[in-house]
Parts: sequence; C-alpha cells; structure tokens
Amino acid sequence: MLMFTMMAPACVARLGAWLLMLCICLTLHAGMLQFAAATIQGYIGGADMTCPSVCRCDEDFIYCNDRGLSSIPSLPPSASVLYLQNNHINNPGLPTSLERHLAVRVVYLYDNELDEFPMHLPPSVRELHLQDNNIRTIPRSALARMPLLEKLHLDDNSISTVSIEDQAFADNPRLRLLFLSRNHLSSIPSGLPASLEELRLDDNRISTIPTHAFRGLASLRCLVLDGNLLANQRIADDTFSRLANLTELSLVRNSLQTPPVNLPSAHLQRLSLQDNALTHMPRGSLDGMHRLQRLDLSGNNLTTLPRGLFKDLDNLGQLLVRGNPWHCGCNLRWLYDWLHARGNSITVRGLTCHGPDRVRDMALIDLTSEMEECEVVRTAGTRDRVGIGVESSTTNTPPQGSLFTLRSKRPGLGFPDSGLDYTLSSSGVGKSLALNVKPLSHNSVRVTWSVAQPSSSFRLSWLRLGTGNAMGSITETLVRGDRREYLLTSLQPRSSYIICMVPLPASSENTGMISGDADSDEALVCAKAETSDVSPLEEGEDEGSQQMAALPLAGIIGGASAIVSLTLIFGVFCWYGHRTGHLCSRDHYTRSSSRKNKNYDDYIESGTKKDNTILEIRGPGFQMTPMATCQPMQPKPLREDYIIHTIFPSNGTGLYKGANHVSNAGHGTNRGYREGGIPDIDYCYT
Repeated sequence: MLMFTMMAPACVARLGAWLLMLCICLTLHAGMLQFAAATIQGYIGGADMTCPSVCRCDEDFIYCNDRGLSSIPSLPPSASVLYLQNNHINNPGLPTSLERHLAVRVVYLYDNELDEFPMHLPPSVRELHLQDNNIRTIPRSALARMPLLEKLHLDDNSISTVSIEDQAFADNPRLRLLFLSRNHLSSIPSGLPASLEELRLDDNRISTIPTHAFRGLASLRCLVLDGNLLANQRIADDTFSRLANLTELSLVRNSLQTPPVNLPSAHLQRLSLQDNALTHMPRGSLDGMHRLQRLDLSGNNLTTLPRGLFKDLDNLGQLLVRGNPWHCGCNLRWLYDWLHARGNSITVRGLTCHGPDRVRDMALIDLTSEMEECEVVRTAGTRDRVGIGVESSTTNTPPQGSLFTLRSKRPGLGFPDSGLDYTLSSSGVGKSLALNVKPLSHNSVRVTWSVAQPSSSFRLSWLRLGTGNAMGSITETLVRGDRREYLLTSLQPRSSYIICMVPLPASSENTGMISGDADSDEALVCAKAETSDVSPLEEGEDEGSQQMAALPLAGIIGGASAIVSLTLIFGVFCWYGHRTGHLCSRDHYTRSSSRKNKNYDDYIESGTKKDNTILEIRGPGFQMTPMATCQPMQPKPLREDYIIHTIFPSNGTGLYKGANHVSNAGHGTNRGYREGGIPDIDYCYT
C-alpha cells in the first residue's frame, strides 16, 4: 500500500507527459493536413485564375492587345472582356476551346488578319468588334452560334452584298446595332432583324434603294448612308416612310438634287444632307418635323429657300447651311424674319450672302436696312386660290433661271384643274402673249412665244400631269424679257405636261407679285405637250451623234499615235545604223568637239579591231603617230610632236588602273571613261 502510494505520482507524471506529447503530435498532424489542403486548393484556384504571361489582367478584363500575337493564348474561365485587337491573329489562331468560355461578353478582334467570320466564339458574346480585317462573307451558321449578340461591328472589311448569306441574321433576335461601313456593298442587305436600332452603311457602293429595302425595321432609329452613289431617281418614293421611329438620318456625300420624298417626320431629330448636289428644297419637304433639332444643308448649290419651309420646325436648334451660293434678296425676307423671331433659341452657321454684290460676304441676319426695303405684298383675294405660301417677295433683280418647286393641291398661277374638262392644244393665245410648244424628243420640249408689248421678264411654269386627279409638282423659272424661246429638258418620256407663261411688267417684278387676280388670269397663257416614248431610232441617233462627236478626238489620237510610231521607227533605224556603221560611220565624225576646235588632223587607229560594244586589243596598248605636216606649226629643230591615244582594253582594266582594281560598270565605253576623268588624248613632246 505504501509502495503503491509512492509509485502513483510518478505514473501520473509519466502519463501526463505522454498525453502532452500525443496532443502535440495530433495538433501538428492537423496543421499539416490543413496546410496540404490549403496548398492543393490554392494551386488549383491559382491555375484557374492564371493570367497569360503575354497579357495583362485586371479582374475579368484580359488585355492582350498590341502584343504581336498570331493566336489567342489560354484564358482564365472568369474572363468576360477580351482585348485582342491590333495583333496578327488569323482564323487558325482561334482555338476551339474558346467557345467553352461562357463568361465572355465582349470581344475586341479588330485590326487583325481574319479573312473569314470567326466560328468558335463563345455563345455568350453580346458585343463583337471585327472591323479592320479582311472578312469577305457573313455565314448564317457563324452568327447562329451567338444568339445573344446585340452589337456587331464589321467596318473596313471586304463584304459584298452577294457574300451575305440569305437570312444571315435570322438567329440573332437581339441584334440592335450593325456597322457595315467601308465595305463593298452595292445594295441594302436583305433579311435584317426587326430588332435593329442603328444601321451604318456609309462609304459603300449603294446606288439604288427599292421600296422593300427597310421592310420590317420598325425599331430602326439611326440610319447612316453617307458616301454612297444615291440619286433621287434611284430611291423609291416610300422608301423611308416605313421607318416611323427614325430619329437620325444621314445622307451626306451622295448625288441628291432634292431631299428624298416622304421622309419620316414624326420622330426625326437629326437630318444631314450636306455635300450633295441640292439645287432647291421643295415646299413641304420638311413638313411635320416638329421634333427636328439639327438640320445640315452645307456644301450644296442652294440659292434660296421657299417661304414656309421651316413652318413646323419648332424645336430646331442648329441650322448649318455653309458652302451654298445664297442670293440674299427679298426672296429670303421670310427667313430673315423667322430667324429674328427665334432669337437665341437657334444657332445658324454659314448663312452668308453670295449675291447681290452689294451684300456679298454679309450674314443674312445682319441685312436689316436691305430687308426693310422689301415690301411683302399680300393679296387676300388670291390667297385661298393659290394656297399656302403664295405671298412672295423677290429682289429688284431676281436671279434668272433659279428653280423652286411648289407642292399643293391647287398650284398657283391659275393652272387648269386636272379634274375639269379643259381643252388645251400645243399653242395658246392670250391678251398680250401667244405661246407655242413643240416636243423635240422623249425628254425635251421647245417653248416659243411672242408678245404684243415688251416685258421685263416672263414666268415660265410647267406641270407634269399624274394619273386621275393627282397633280404633280410645279417647276417655275424666270426668263429674261429679251428671250423668245426656252428649251425644257430632263422631262419624263410618255408624259403630259401643261406649260404656262405669264409676262411680268416692271411694277410686278419689283414687288414679286402679279397685280390683281384678274390681271394674272388674263395674262396667263397655257398649252399642253406630250413627250414621246424612247424609240430605237432616237437611241441610234444619240449613239451616232456621240460617235460623230468622238471622231475629231479619235483623229487626233490616231495622228499622234502615228507620229510617235514613225519617230520610234526612225530612231531605231538610226540607232541600228549608228551601231553597224552604215549610216553614221566613225569616218564621218569630227573631232572638233573633243579637241576643243584645235587645228590638228585626226589620228590613225591601228592595232585595234572595232566591235559593236568593246575594243579588243590586237597590238600595243597605244601608238605614237606623227602629226600631219600640213598643219601650221612653229619649226623646232630638235622636237617632234606626237599624240598618244589611249586604247581601252575589253576586260575593263586599262593603263590607269591596277590589276586588282574593281572595274566600274560605267567605264565600259569611251563616254564612261571621259566621265570618270580619264583623258582620251595626251600630248607628249619629244
């Protein structure tokens, strides 16, 4: 019992030591396990988040641009925005594993070397930049892999209209933005998605827009067609009327003479028509554009604007009209008043007068004293009959030949109503004017007239009759009073025209109105003309006239070609004769030029044989020949004069060069040696 009591403390102490060691071992083991687990987990996570060594990563933004890459490196799965532009990546450089990165939303692949549309892009892509490549086709299968695509940039490629597969965008119901600028398109691509909101087709080769071009694009808000080949004759009348929600339309750098008809007016805010060939703005072409904020008419041939053109532009804030030859007379008095009424709510750029001379280079808004001289005449009795905007004001000397168009149900100047039975022939006789019209071709009519008393000018108007009761547009021009004929051109074939003329007395011209309704009715004379159809004979005559016009030019070109040919033949003949010595042998050459007109006889070539290109040495390198005794020289008893003539060997080495000297290609002839500073003749006295 005593022994047991004495051994108990020792056992307890030893047991506690073992327990302590066991606890320490378990703690170390657990720590090692945790460390190993953390290490493994960190390794795997680090492998998932590793950024490519050639790129720079900022969270899920991967910057691999401007690295000279030819292929896409391995990417972390969390990448959402890929910057791969400005490299040398081609289609084989796009790995198939790229389509498994489902977190990618935006891909920048512009300015690379792609020649086909990429096929292995992730299906999660919403924005794709492929501009500045050489992509030629747009296959439907490639776009179908990206059903969530919203923005597609394909500028500056080689895409043509026929290379876009039919219904290529049918599987992209979310596509809102499509850029196809600076490609090779000749028409509007078909099958565009109905979700499209912005379409850019600038700087292509589009020349025609049919009626169905924008069918189904009710959501389109921005349309850019700059830098194409568009003209009024090749744009269907209701092309743009289908785009009811359009807010921006740009038709810069085309060949339009007037704005396209039936422009969408409900929501349009920006209209750009600069750098075309606009000669006039038809009345009513901007009607209903209450939301228009910016209008650009710069760089055209406009001289005036019709009254009431801006009557609905309540929210217009920018009017850009620079680069037009504006004629600032009373014809623009209404615009002067309109600008003053708007005050600071509108910004005008470029409304600078080009004529008359007294106001040249002055701003229209500053012509206060000149505009006060204009008297606006309003005739209440004719207002209902003429229609909106008939009140007009012109300068004292209106510009001759300026055109403007009126569009109304009842055109002014008393045109006959197409709904009534009027009997019009090819001639008309009024109180003081006799009018005669004669069709000359399918698109031209000759108008002649005679007057009982002189007139300062005439107002000539012509109207193309439509089908039924529809009235077309009236085109008017002022003709000088000394003229008695006028040629109407650019008319429509197989069409009926009503042509009317009224003389303008001096008092009427100053005020820009015809005094009194009755006077205008009595003075107005109308006639009817019908243009013929285009016949094969007229086409042949046109071709014949063109051929006849081209005959003088063809003769000049042919004569010049013959002279050049003869000169070349004669030159070749002389060159060949010179080379062979038949025409110009060495015996006929004079040495006066090379000897500077010194009175010495020619030397005798000996020991050499002439070749076409080189001199071959047959004997000594040079020969000393006594000069002729016939030359007048001073007698010197112990002295004789010799000429040492250098003979140049054929291998390019001579008396003045060492054996190891590399010959110059230019020293292969006597001319080359002279230019190299080596003399032909040395004078030696013995």
